Amino acid sequence: MKITYNTIMKYLLFLMTSFFVLTLSSQDLSQLYEKVNPAVVVIFTQEAKLESNGGITKTITSEGLGSGFMVSDTEIITASHVVDIAEQLRVRFLDGEVIPAKVISTFKTADVALIKLEFPKKNAVTVSFGDSDQLKIGEQIFIVGAPFGYSHSLSSGYVSGIIRNKKGKNPFTQTEFIQTDAAINTGNSGGPMFNMTGEVIGVVSQILTKSGGFEGIGFAATANITKNLMANNRTPWLGFDAFPLIGKTKRLFNVPQNSGLLVQRVVFGSTLHKMGLQGGDTEIIIDGQKLIIGGDIILAFNDIIFDFTDDTLIRLGELGKNLKPTDPLEIKVLRDGKIILLKR
Repeated sequence: MKITYNTIMKYLLFLMTSFFVLTLSSQDLSQLYEKVNPAVVVIFTQEAKLESNGGITKTITSEGLGSGFMVSDTEIITASHVVDIAEQLRVRFLDGEVIPAKVISTFKTADVALIKLEFPKKNAVTVSFGDSDQLKIGEQIFIVGAPFGYSHSLSSGYVSGIIRNKKGKNPFTQTEFIQTDAAINTGNSGGPMFNMTGEVIGVVSQILTKSGGFEGIGFAATANITKNLMANNRTPWLGFDAFPLIGKTKRLFNVPQNSGLLVQRVVFGSTLHKMGLQGGDTEIIIDGQKLIIGGDIILAFNDIIFDFTDDTLIRLGELGKNLKPTDPLEIKVLRDGKIILLKR
């Protein structure tokens, strides 16, 4: 094949253009990182956990780590699993300042949460949400967080897929996740996923892994599902972790209705702790599922009998959304074979 002068010039022009585009992209990402990085925070948690050793179970204090991002001078978005049973929260900023915080609202299925600083952050840098419905597979994104405690680390990649399940009005089952190949590890959870204009289009949630480390498939709750739950369906954080009892497990625990909630842990000082709700004290495994038993089984909230129908969950969502700190709250629980009422 004869190589002409024009062929060589076209090839050189292609190489120069590619180099220019890559350099420009690198510069853009660097500039975007500098712009949004001050809004990213590291979240340190403390929670009570059960530890079993030789048949002896005891409660220990466990420390956790996650990420988040500021949407106002007091409010921070993060992942639900980072904070939903935390007894203490501390938020560290880029400048090194540490401010205590408390949980305001969580949605476990969607894995998003809102926490609030005990006092405003001076000169706060915030970020805004983009429209995740406009996201396309193959679009470039980047993530800022604290993998393994290395705070304000950046990883980048592409949108690999989008998993949607946000039909209906039931806020407890609405989910929507962005799949990505951008590196996600322990400590990244709750951090922001950005598009290439610096808008938050996802909240880092979880990974699929066999080794325990990142293997190329990670997920982030979409910006739009986060905005909807935090703005339109915000329910107050009550401070407990529970396991749904249906079918076989319902019968094993002699639940006197179609379903119930087996209380696993109750956060000290939370609303439900003050009402007297009790968590479990013994770990067991049922059908491969680790459970903490010995705690209360929740049967109803304010006369709304608990089950997993959409109608009931929508009613519970409305109750939570409209519940004020001084409003009456009554919980019916099964404890030691007896039904009792806990009241606020």
